[in-house]
Amino acid sequence: MTNEFEPFEIREPAVQTIPFVYNSPHSGRCYPSAFLDESRLDDLSIRRSEDHYVDELFSAAPSFGAPMLVANFPRAYVDVNREPYELDPRMFSDPLPPYANSNSARVAGGLGTIPRIVAENMEIYAGRMPLASAMERIETCYKPYHACLRKLIARTHARFGLGVLIDCHSMPGNIRVAGSGVKPDFIVGDRYGTSASAELSRAALQFLEELGFAAVRNKPYAGGFITEHYGRPARDLHALQIEVNRSIYIDESTLEKRPDFDVLAGSLAIFMGQMADFVADYFGDQALAAE
Repeated sequence: MTNEFEPFEIREPAVQTIPFVYNSPHSGRCYPSAFLDESRLDDLSIRRSEDHYVDELFSAAPSFGAPMLVANFPRAYVDVNREPYELDPRMFSDPLPPYANSNSARVAGGLGTIPRIVAENMEIYAGRMPLASAMERIETCYKPYHACLRKLIARTHARFGLGVLIDCHSMPGNIRVAGSGVKPDFIVGDRYGTSASAELSRAALQFLEELGFAAVRNKPYAGGFITEHYGRPARDLHALQIEVNRSIYIDESTLEKRPDFDVLAGSLAIFMGQMADFVADYFGDQALAAE
């Protein structure tokens, strides 16, 4: 795959001036030709699991002084928001290694590290694949991606004494909050208070609401592996997952951008600036430690 394109890219500011790292792990839209050949889905259907153009919605991050890590490989190929070996034994022609986690709810739902389905429960493959194919994706995409993300977070924490990871995603337009019927424009996930400080989560919700959006916390998306794995508030490492409702910026049947796509991106640029200012004020001098 790496002969066709680079698995991911870092969009760096000239100098990192704020203790933030932005991450877009599911917006990749470069599909390896061999993967398309072995898929039973057409070119549009295979894209149903993408977080469409989320990297573009949050593209202002470097202009505020924060690096942004962006996957080029698609989520349907390998999902970095999972444990490294959440694998479904039904997908492979070989037995899984003993360290594989084949019992997770995500595997049961077809959405493990190597997904079995895309959104709307469409099967990706017509038959079983060699286990070696999955391992190659994990070695060439998953592991280098997380090594890069860890490095960005560690560098940020060392420089500022503080790190804030914003994990950027999108969600289907039909999502509703159970029991209320609310259709959120945004969901802020903090793993129910375990991946980020409550103050940071509340600030994100407040800023989004002030911009005119319906925003909720944790329901139905509280954050995935990345948020859980990297968020350590007791060590001044905070991770928030931001889910954007796709229906407000694309046509979900054609995946074409809506005319006001750039307006939403502008609103998110305001949001990013507000978050940077809040962290500088709330966390004090340590957030302004960069020269």
